Amino acid sequence: MSENAKAQGSNGKGPRVAPIVIGHRGASGYRPEHTLAAYSVAIEMGADFIEPDLVATRDGKLVVRHENEIAGTTDVSARPEFAARKTTKTIDGVAVTGWFTEDFTLAELKTLRAKERLPALRKQNVLFDGKLEIPTFEEVIALAQTESQKRGRAIGVYPETKHPSYFQSIGLPLEDELLRALDAAGYHDHEAPVFIQSFERKNLQQLRSLTRLPLVQLMDAAGGPFGDTVTYADMVTPGGLEAIATYADGVGLNKNLIVPRDASQKLLSPTTVVNDAHAAGLLVHAWTFRAENNFLPLDYRVGADVAARGDFHDELKLFFGLGLDGLFSDQPDVPVAVRSALGFK
Repeated sequence: MSENAKAQGSNGKGPRVAPIVIGHRGASGYRPEHTLAAYSVAIEMGADFIEPDLVATRDGKLVVRHENEIAGTTDVSARPEFAARKTTKTIDGVAVTGWFTEDFTLAELKTLRAKERLPALRKQNVLFDGKLEIPTFEEVIALAQTESQKRGRAIGVYPETKHPSYFQSIGLPLEDELLRALDAAGYHDHEAPVFIQSFERKNLQQLRSLTRLPLVQLMDAAGGPFGDTVTYADMVTPGGLEAIATYADGVGLNKNLIVPRDASQKLLSPTTVVNDAHAAGLLVHAWTFRAENNFLPLDYRVGADVAARGDFHDELKLFFGLGLDGLFSDQPDVPVAVRSALGFK
């Protein structure tokens, strides 16, 4: 069992080891997601890790976008030179229309500029539209390492492989390039400030045979890994968690698996999944914690404006009290402050 899991558990006993705070796509509540500006703000706010989602270019480079379809996060739809590249593809069984990273070289993607994905909720981020590049994975690693030296603390990277089966199917596998970049940066073993995450099982199992770096199995509140017969409901049982522990070091759980909601979005009683995962020797990281009413359970919303901030502090106190080993947040300054106020060391 991991040291964090041993120390924290979910019963509140033992040393109050500080759970990690992961800047979700950077500090995406303050800057457009997956930009060096968003990652820099997350680091400034005290995030322990920054999270890049990885997709491939036509020439096999890894760039940082939430999806390989980039109309919602870049200005590509307004670029006439790329109009002919709009197309429809089937990604993980779903038809998606737009522009895709795998149809562009890295040089071409570098001419695009990022834009806010949630402009109605994060109007302040729209001010940065058109000003920020799409970063490469190597650029995110370099930022983390430079800031680690500057600040005298380790700032980790927490990459996610997006649609790994799809990218393998088109001859652009993510895994080799991911490990090459991490190895070149000096990240080799289980003690490195790195977690590699995926919703799919098969590529994590493949990675387990290739690396000693920590791996995290992501699980959503419904459905299951693409191309797999198992469901997330199966995987979140004690037996399912024990099976995950044979190839992964932790689980990244949709927070609704930890504290479910009813049909009105009101919180129900916590499940036993944190205890069960710790019993299997797994770390537990939860996602995604966001300050806006739109994302909060009914219990913590304040007013009717979906873009307004709710009682985010109390939601974080609830989840920190359940023994998490870490959490992802779009506004990492808030969990950093709450963690400190709760007396974690």
